[in-house]
Amino acid sequence: MPEIMKRFSKRQDFGAIVSAGIIFVVFAVIDPSGWLSLSTFANVFHFSAILGFLAMGEALVLISKEIDLSLGSIYGLVGVAFITLAESLGIVGAFFAAMVLALLLGGINAFIILRGNLPSMIVTLSTLFAYRGIIYVWTGGTIKSFSEATRAHWLTRLFGGEFFGIENAVVWAVLLLIILNTILQRTRTGNHLLAVGGDAESALSHGVNVVRTKTKAYLLAAGLAGLSGIITLCDKPQTHVTLGTLMELEAIASAVIGGCILTGGRGSVIGALIGAFIITSVRYELIALGAPSAWFITFVGIVLIVAVLFNQVLSRWLLRSSA
Repeated sequence: MPEIMKRFSKRQDFGAIVSAGIIFVVFAVIDPSGWLSLSTFANVFHFSAILGFLAMGEALVLISKEIDLSLGSIYGLVGVAFITLAESLGIVGAFFAAMVLALLLGGINAFIILRGNLPSMIVTLSTLFAYRGIIYVWTGGTIKSFSEATRAHWLTRLFGGEFFGIENAVVWAVLLLIILNTILQRTRTGNHLLAVGGDAESALSHGVNVVRTKTKAYLLAAGLAGLSGIITLCDKPQTHVTLGTLMELEAIASAVIGGCILTGGRGSVIGALIGAFIITSVRYELIALGAPSAWFITFVGIVLIVAVLFNQVLSRWLLRSSA
């Protein structure tokens, strides 16, 4: 095997890249007229970007050996806050207030988990329900949509419009992907995340502040989820109290498909975004082919198990090859 192929096969997102290629080819063969069209790619990339924000944030949390089950509720609550507060604070004020709320919700998760020394799965499962409940209490089950003037606002268009025919959500996702990948691969914060996820005690002995590092992961994940909710409503300014329901599970699945392992210390934000593309592509194509909605849920479950097994095998292979 050529050296360049050996290096490529050791990428943490190698499985996701191969899987995305296989899915693309399979769909092109099964449904060439429906799959190989600009409108299909525009829709798939758009919704992949929306899910990708949550998936990249979840990847950072998983890398630090934690998990966040509340991202879908944060996505919904921040989106509801943005659209609700726009009438009183204006679009700019509502945006900043909603993003502060997102960081606050992420900070609450981090504080309870890290200061209380509690399991992240239990805590974020609890806040999943708590944050979702706040939506119902705050709105009474009814949420107003944006006015025409609000839809025409420059900030709304910045997040929800198009740039040379490309949805702005896709542009923002690519920009944040570059930033997050740079942070993870080339900065001290990224090194600390990987070190803490790999061995927290060893990282602590080398002077890494474990609590601060994991808190950053939770804040980034919550901020990305909140931003995704805002971008969603800027693009389609109508919502419901169920906004974001179950998205946290799709985000976790995307991150795991993309190369993250639940034991921490390994993962890729590039892979997480590719994982979001895989899940979105399958959903879109199953709908296009007229398959029952239950097929998509079944697919996600099967692929998640396969991805976990594949990542375990890949980790062992990498360990043997580096020995």
